[in-house]
Amino acid sequence: MRSWSFLLSRRWLVLAVVVVLLAWLAYSLGQWQFGRLADKKASNAQVTANENADASPATDVLAVGAEVDDADEWRVVSATGTYEPEDTVIVRYRTRDGEAGVDVVVPLLLDDGTALLVDRGWLATDNAGTADPGDVPAPPAGEVDVTGYVRVDAEGDSTAVDDQSTRAVDSAAVGQALGLDVLGGWVELRSESPEPATALEPVELPDLGNGPHFFYGLQWWFFALLAVVGFVWLAIDERRTGRRAARAAADATGATGPAGSTSPTEDGSPARPHPPQPAARRERKPRQTNHPYARMMAQQDADRDQSRS
Repeated sequence: MRSWSFLLSRRWLVLAVVVVLLAWLAYSLGQWQFGRLADKKASNAQVTANENADASPATDVLAVGAEVDDADEWRVVSATGTYEPEDTVIVRYRTRDGEAGVDVVVPLLLDDGTALLVDRGWLATDNAGTADPGDVPAPPAGEVDVTGYVRVDAEGDSTAVDDQSTRAVDSAAVGQALGLDVLGGWVELRSESPEPATALEPVELPDLGNGPHFFYGLQWWFFALLAVVGFVWLAIDERRTGRRAARAAADATGATGPAGSTSPTEDGSPARPHPPQPAARRERKPRQTNHPYARMMAQQDADRDQSRS
């Protein structure tokens, strides 16, 4: 059985470094997945608490030009005002179960002159996820009591408003396009009173599941453990058996040795080297031919040999 000194060879040192890097990477990815799991649980707990809390006045949570705090997202708020259907904004490309549609956002004008953006729901469309504001069902007329879930403003180029249409809701961009002083953030409708003649599809609440992060984390940690265990197993196998190729070569040459090698005598003393043996010379056979002259000469040689004998 070999010693462990082979682990100091270049081949094994390089292999050890690779295994350490792979194990560290897999462990880090596992930690990242468990971190995402913790964030998801915290977010779900916040959403659940906000959804189950009593409704607060919208003006107590939202303000003109102010960003929505992350802790207030999905909080339930209430407001009373009048819808402004002529300022309806279409949020394009909102698919549900593979069906094209839009979200319909209508400003609710409050008593103090500010407006609250209300996403009244989803509308299926036939023209690749867009619609004309005049084609959507009208909201309730007159004074309306609204409750809804607070949402944080979107960011980026998708929030640009063009011809009362956008791809993501940003209260500042919508307010500037409509010429209104709107409260920061916006609200996804939960209820409105009185009810409209034609209701839109209600909003979809967030998924409160924990997702696959736990099993992904275990999977990455298993890969890290597998890398370490595999290296240990290879090292033990190398120490026990050695390199199989070297052992096979030794078995093939150990009995007689190559030409010119020495082999010990019966008394253990070294013997003289065996000289290489010349290859046996092949005997050439007489060439056979059917030529008359050749047959005549061969017959004469045979008669001459017979007369000598």
